[in-house]
Amino acid sequence: MAQHYIYRKAALAAGTLLLATSIWSFKDDLFQISKNLDVFASVYKEVNLNYVDDINSSKMIKTGVDAMLNGLDPYTEFVPESEIEDYKLHYVSTQYGGIGAGIFSRDGKVFISDIFEGFPAQKADIRPGDQLVKINDIELTSRNSDQVSQLLKGSKGAGIKLLLKRGNEPAVEKSLIRDEIKQPNVSYYGMVDGNMGYIKLDKFLENSADEVTTALTSLKKNNPNGIILDLRSNGGGILQEAVKIVNLFVQRDVEVVSQKGKIKEKNYTYRTVSTPLEPNLPLVVLVNGRSASASEIVAGSLQDLDRAVIIGQRSYGKGLVQQTFSLPYSSLVKITIAKYFIPSGRCVQALDYAHRKDDGSVVKVADSSLHEFKTKDGRSVYDGSGVYPDVPVKQERFADITQTLVGKLLTYDYANQYRNTHAKISPAKTFALTDVEYDDFVKFLSGKNYSYNTTSEKMLTALRAEASKDKQYPELQPELEALKNKLAATKKNDLQVHKPEIKQVLENEIAARYYYEKGRYETNFKYDKEMAQAVKILQDKNQVLAILKGEGTYKVIGKPQVTLAAAKTDAEN
Repeated sequence: MAQHYIYRKAALAAGTLLLATSIWSFKDDLFQISKNLDVFASVYKEVNLNYVDDINSSKMIKTGVDAMLNGLDPYTEFVPESEIEDYKLHYVSTQYGGIGAGIFSRDGKVFISDIFEGFPAQKADIRPGDQLVKINDIELTSRNSDQVSQLLKGSKGAGIKLLLKRGNEPAVEKSLIRDEIKQPNVSYYGMVDGNMGYIKLDKFLENSADEVTTALTSLKKNNPNGIILDLRSNGGGILQEAVKIVNLFVQRDVEVVSQKGKIKEKNYTYRTVSTPLEPNLPLVVLVNGRSASASEIVAGSLQDLDRAVIIGQRSYGKGLVQQTFSLPYSSLVKITIAKYFIPSGRCVQALDYAHRKDDGSVVKVADSSLHEFKTKDGRSVYDGSGVYPDVPVKQERFADITQTLVGKLLTYDYANQYRNTHAKISPAKTFALTDVEYDDFVKFLSGKNYSYNTTSEKMLTALRAEASKDKQYPELQPELEALKNKLAATKKNDLQVHKPEIKQVLENEIAARYYYEKGRYETNFKYDKEMAQAVKILQDKNQVLAILKGEGTYKVIGKPQVTLAAAKTDAEN
């Protein structure tokens, strides 16, 4: 009994000490918070009162808050009242009042970049390349794109008057009625080669799951041999929408994703709740280096559940969950509250924001730190590196000349000219630029500035610089000059050497002038290597099953070796 009494006393003393320590720690935290807020407020007050020039106090606070959050991650951000509407448009809703046109600034003027089918601008025959001169009699010469965009927006049903100029034609005034502009989450769906259903999902905002459901229901009427869900360059959105989309393809009461953070009350596991719309049809998901967040939940969970073959390039690697919190004066803050984990138990977060280098830079989760996980049927998958495709397809980049022609808007200008001189073209899926028309484009470039440096020229320039540092340039100069001349001579043939990909870009731009965004997709199908690979695999059900069992030709052996530089490049291109 005495021994038991001593144990009880010791346990009571330990508990009391733990409670006292916790209370002390809590009080210390409160003191530090109060102290730091007091310091911040005092600095703001003294600067505001004493600084030599007038201060924009709202801007200064925004700068201070941004700097404070900058040390966390790119997704934790403060949104002031002035930016709330733009925030909702980009992260929550896809609706606004307007005319249905994109704009951009060029040489101090404002031009139409894109037209959205079915909206006021298209119905009024406004075209890409048209210059916007005035909006409601307001001159636009001194206004940037954001300011012009705000002038174009307004409530549904409100009138708007535009003065437009097309090429050398006289300016024309057009009166339009603003409509509710709803940019869909699903930008395209339809049947492609091999009797496959194709769905392009651009984002996971409100109603994205409903839109995918509508697309899938429509495609099922064609008795497709398989479904291709395209999540390439989809940066994500609402987590719950991703869960609903996975539920279209897997049975009820299956775990899709769980989120785990510091606050236990915010930890949650999301499971499917409905009977799936299509649980058996062969499924491919396309991803690339810009597929992130909710896209990775869909692709990763379907991979972990052995429900879909993933094709493309390694995804971005964003395994973080954000939640918004309301602040005073109609502002808000979006905070990363948790990491998410897909069914195998892995988190795909590729960058370690919690352990930065001394210079503040972020490092990729080391390959040596990756952990192996198993899919439902036993395939090996890994955490910390995004979603690695079951069937990798190398991402090919356009040549320097092609990128230059696009960047200098010369393909855009030619497409506008083509539209103004050709009343119609063949359907987008069959449209192709003839050799004669391509030669016409080459003539169109005559006298225009599209100078560029090839990769080889850049390397030569670097070599010359290094040779100069080592005082070897005089000796090497003849050879370097000869190589420079050879590169210049080869460069003259670039318009013919890279003709196929330049034609691809031109056809894409021209088709968009007649068939809008739908035309861009359909004319590009014949060039899409990931799409071709998806169709090829879906046509062989045995191969699909073999890949999903880890027995296929495309089985990835070992940990995915992807450098941070490669991941960054994938995300930026």
